Amino acid sequence: MRATLRWAHADLRTHRGEALFIVLATAGIVTSLLLAAALFGYATNPWQRVFTQSHGAHVWIHTGPSSDAHRLAGVDGVDSVAGPYPTAATAVESRGTRAVVELRGTTGQPATGRPLLASGRWLDPARADGVVLESSLARALWAEPGDTLTVPGTTRKLTVLGVADSAEPRYSPGERPGLVWTLPSAVRGTAGHTGQVIGLRLTDAGDTDYAVQRAVTLLGAGAVTEVSSWQQARAEAQGDNRLLGQVLGLFGLGALVAAGLAVHGAIGTRIRGHLRDISVLKAIGFTPGQVVRIFLLQHVAFALLGAVLAGALTQALGSRVPGRLGDAVGVWQGLPGHTAALFSVPAAAVLFIAATTGLAAWRAGRVSPVPGLRAAAPLGGGLPRPARRALGLRLPSALVLGWHKAFTRRSRSSATVARLALPLLLIVVAMSAWTTIERFHSRPEQFGLAAALTVRPDGSLSDSGVRALLEGNPRVTGVHPGIQVPALVPGQTGTIALRGLGTHQDPYPYSLAEGRPARGPDEAVAGQGLLDLLDVRVGDWVRVTVGAQPQILHIVGRSIEPENGGRVISTSLDTLRENDPELRPTLYQLQLRPGSDPRRVATELTAAAHGAFDVHAVTNPADGLSPLRGVVLGLIAVLALIGLIELLTAIGGTVREGERDLLALKAIGLTPRQITAITVTATGCTAFAAVLVATAVGLPLAHWLIDAQGRSSGIGAGVARGPSAVLLLLFGGAAVLGAATLAALPAARAARRRPADTLSAAA
Repeated sequence: MRATLRWAHADLRTHRGEALFIVLATAGIVTSLLLAAALFGYATNPWQRVFTQSHGAHVWIHTGPSSDAHRLAGVDGVDSVAGPYPTAATAVESRGTRAVVELRGTTGQPATGRPLLASGRWLDPARADGVVLESSLARALWAEPGDTLTVPGTTRKLTVLGVADSAEPRYSPGERPGLVWTLPSAVRGTAGHTGQVIGLRLTDAGDTDYAVQRAVTLLGAGAVTEVSSWQQARAEAQGDNRLLGQVLGLFGLGALVAAGLAVHGAIGTRIRGHLRDISVLKAIGFTPGQVVRIFLLQHVAFALLGAVLAGALTQALGSRVPGRLGDAVGVWQGLPGHTAALFSVPAAAVLFIAATTGLAAWRAGRVSPVPGLRAAAPLGGGLPRPARRALGLRLPSALVLGWHKAFTRRSRSSATVARLALPLLLIVVAMSAWTTIERFHSRPEQFGLAAALTVRPDGSLSDSGVRALLEGNPRVTGVHPGIQVPALVPGQTGTIALRGLGTHQDPYPYSLAEGRPARGPDEAVAGQGLLDLLDVRVGDWVRVTVGAQPQILHIVGRSIEPENGGRVISTSLDTLRENDPELRPTLYQLQLRPGSDPRRVATELTAAAHGAFDVHAVTNPADGLSPLRGVVLGLIAVLALIGLIELLTAIGGTVREGERDLLALKAIGLTPRQITAITVTATGCTAFAAVLVATAVGLPLAHWLIDAQGRSSGIGAGVARGPSAVLLLLFGGAAVLGAATLAALPAARAARRRPADTLSAAA
């Protein structure tokens, strides 16, 4: 055992740089996997906790004020109900921020769908103006208990008594109204659209669609205005956190495989370079198992050190990282499965590296104790015909011999190229993800975000008056009137968004991934989420119901739809007016001049309308992915480190294999500089082949992964964007030039070795 440790210590002193790289790469990989676990836990558990503690309803159904919603308590599969509660739609304002809300009348806290107070207190019958805000709405309004809200257009004021968490879908400006609990008398005193809502808690959550269908059938399709389910609420609550976790997990696993292969290649190369030392060890009594353990324990110790370092840093400093990653780690550390993940993830990474190390170390145990037998093995043949022809054309001998040296052993060369190409391939995928996010910000019109602002007038102005105010702003280049209403899908199992935007003369510029724009009557385009929900394709006809009135539309195109999970079908306002000629636009989508600040324009429009407009910037889904940029940079650094390990391994193997040919090359008249150029050329050719493989495989893989994520999120395929040709050329050139530069110094040292040293090494 003592001799084993002494040999391992001597080997470590010789390969300090390689050991440091392995430790750092393992630490980076384990950190990314731990952060992925934290984001998954952060995305799922908070909503699940609220749903469980509040005894949440699986379905919330909005109906008209005259519907007998009490009958839904007797529907098969309904365990309990919340409400029905009277509702009224209005708007509230706080600190200059306005939000469309739903006032929900209730007195005591219900047993089903009970709001969980986060701060303040519940409603007080003695405070008729008291309200409790849902937490996401409170954050948007910057409101706290004790603050006062105003109702635009009236002198009415509301006092915030408390803030509560709810498992219902969250507030989303311009898409979903915020939730405000108040007394029933306050709801009855509110002017505007009124109705009622009831929550159904089911005995089996898997029967959600069936329960909704039975409820709509019982009440009548004309009575139901909107349906939301627990699946929608959970998906919205998870939001971008789950995507961040998937990205970290995917790249972490890919980097783990790349690191395992790099360690495997490093050990294999070192075994070929230490055949004489291993033979001596066996000759003095080392068993094959002891030789295997030398390499295995050494690299497992490196991996274990990196894993422990990653776990300690994540535990100690993870919650201090600014932004969403720090919040996720802080929440994850308080979850029940945190301790198990903190130990199991690093242990799994160490075991994987140990497995790949063991496969390579097993070869060391099979080395013959008589090295002369291996040295006497027949060498390969001469130069192939293309190389001889290239020399005949007077091409530089260093270039020809370097190319021949890089690819003379096809199996070994292919393995080296594959190991080096894997981290480069993952870097190409990471660059594609970065480019896609950047295009969402720089070219939003290509991703279904042609409009920058959404304006909702309060009804005090006519359509022509609204358009005159909007078009009067010099920064506004396009005004598209529209309306968006919830509609029941066929089968009456849920609601989608039916949107009418633009007119036949001035159509809205949708971003189409397939098909054509909707130009004719009854033509529409739909998002991927709606196509999946209804199991239809472009070219099919669909029937949706708004109130008691059906709307039959022909889907002629698939639009890239980032809103409402892609569950949107869009047509022109003229098409919707065919069924209801009195239909008035309730919103206006505005296109701005390039370089205009949406916030500044929103402030100008609000001031010009004297508070008659509710103006919101269109939400860009890439805004929630801003932390992904830092994650991508960190992953690229880890992958570059793994690639550097493999590159140093390849350089070391190339230099050692060239020691046998050194005397022959000097005998035919090559100078040390030319011999150095051969090794540098061989390394550069290997790196160039790896870059070609990484680019050829990485770009299609990146498009497939990004489009697959787009399909699963409802946005749809067609959002993937690859790096520019210039960036790819810079990436490939940096990889090849870096490889050649790293190979220059060890190649120059080997080319200037003394003949006696060369003979000793070749022996």
